[in-house]
Amino acid sequence: MPMPRRPHRASPDELRITRDGDDVIIAYADESVATTHFKLGRKRIAAMTDDEVIDFWNDYLDAREAAAAEYEHVAVEVPMGRPSLDLFEQADQWVPRGHVLRCVVMGSNGEPAEPFLTTDDRDFTPREFARMVGTFGGWGTWSIRSARGGRCAAARLRGVACLVFVR
Repeated sequence: MPMPRRPHRASPDELRITRDGDDVIIAYADESVATTHFKLGRKRIAAMTDDEVIDFWNDYLDAREAAAAEYEHVAVEVPMGRPSLDLFEQADQWVPRGHVLRCVVMGSNGEPAEPFLTTDDRDFTPREFARMVGTFGGWGTWSIRSARGGRCAAARLRGVACLVFVR
């Protein structure tokens, strides 16, 4: 199943509004658009008509888009020689320390338990790698595989790939 599309400005005939406690549930008639639980608080919700909720929602979307347009993301790269991963013990998983992950792709024959990627002198199976980069859910990725013209420091080393996570 493909990821749902991002919510967008909509008219009353494109939305179904329901209330649940502190949340307004905003469902689009187009089922390919994500449904949102928009937390406004019981008192505020009780005082608003559906049209007022939709106006508030559309104003929120406009403000979010304006903030995104002004935001300039700078990918954080951990300096060479320093670990690019931390062990997050509460979740028992490795997590990237920055937005750039330097790694060597070793290849795989399709076995789920076979390591296919190494970074910080640690080998990761496909499942472990997916869990690790899952902390960047919803982000985009650049993959820099060549030693020539690389944007991250590790890409200047032969055989090292970089994954750069961007919003």
